[in-house]
Amino acid sequence: MPALLDTAPCPSPRWLPEGHSQTIFAALFARHHHASFVRERVDTPDGDFIDLDWTAPGLVPAAAAASGARLPDPLPQPTDNALVLFHGLEGSSRSPYAQAMTQYFRSRGWTVVVPHFRGCSGEPNRLPRAYHSGDSKEIGFMLDTVRRRLPDARWHAVGVSLGGNALLKHLGEAGAAARWLTAAAGISAPVDLMAGGTTLGTGFVNRQVYTQMFLRTLKTKTLQKSQMFPGTIDILRVANARDLYEFDDAYTAPVHGFAGAADYWTRASSKPVLVDIAVPTLVLNARNDPFLPGRYLPGTHEASNQVLLHQPAQGGHVGFSSGRFPGNLNWLPQRIATYFRTGA
Repeated sequence: MPALLDTAPCPSPRWLPEGHSQTIFAALFARHHHASFVRERVDTPDGDFIDLDWTAPGLVPAAAAASGARLPDPLPQPTDNALVLFHGLEGSSRSPYAQAMTQYFRSRGWTVVVPHFRGCSGEPNRLPRAYHSGDSKEIGFMLDTVRRRLPDARWHAVGVSLGGNALLKHLGEAGAAARWLTAAAGISAPVDLMAGGTTLGTGFVNRQVYTQMFLRTLKTKTLQKSQMFPGTIDILRVANARDLYEFDDAYTAPVHGFAGAADYWTRASSKPVLVDIAVPTLVLNARNDPFLPGRYLPGTHEASNQVLLHQPAQGGHVGFSSGRFPGNLNWLPQRIATYFRTGA
């Protein structure tokens, strides 16, 4: 059986008429609640580390800091549910979408944890490698880590943008082995990285706003790595990269074992493995997403019957603002919660 398709609209405000305005406004101006976290550092098998930001009823960051403990052991037990949230490219637990989702679920008694991809928690990681869109092995390590901390919780997983593609790729590759998860969601995931990367390299706003925003921090971090690991990174090519293809070709692909950007974008895409997902999974993409327009989104025969493809006409890239001016980010966590509760 094919996947189900939902085209119900996101109630986008009239004053945000298209994908760019919906994307930029949600990232910079829309109102959202703020969440605070307690941080746990976990060593990885290859000698690096990841930082996980936790919040839960009864887990108070100020009290943890005063006691000198970074994270209580054991964690306060959730009522029933726990959520692991994977952020997007150059995101973190401070990203507006992460803050909005965290506060929504925590206020309903959930434990929420935001694992940071390497180099995204405010401190450089220890190795030349960083993170990438298809890092399903890293997703698996993060999921195993949080599951060990709360083995009796009903775990749910959400991935946003890059984190959504990596999560969906992991779910497809893991198949039935991922069924310990109650449900999952990929939000604005660039499931076709070749199409998404090419789109971001085309057009004034894509090249001069989104691409330059990403390159600014990516280049800074990579320059720091070149100083830590002399001779391992072609820093001249990185510094001269004009778009994400050139950056990925110079750094992301070679340092993570790919032949080049084209090989990386092809092999790291989650779209080919959506048919193998065995966990109930919401794949939410607005059809006017400026990072991955609707013509590249998966059809019902390109995903398993465990997948619900929700493709509203409006919403932008991780936008989904709603309400009166200046808007809010309440619709997205509510949509995810509805799916987790009902499967629809």
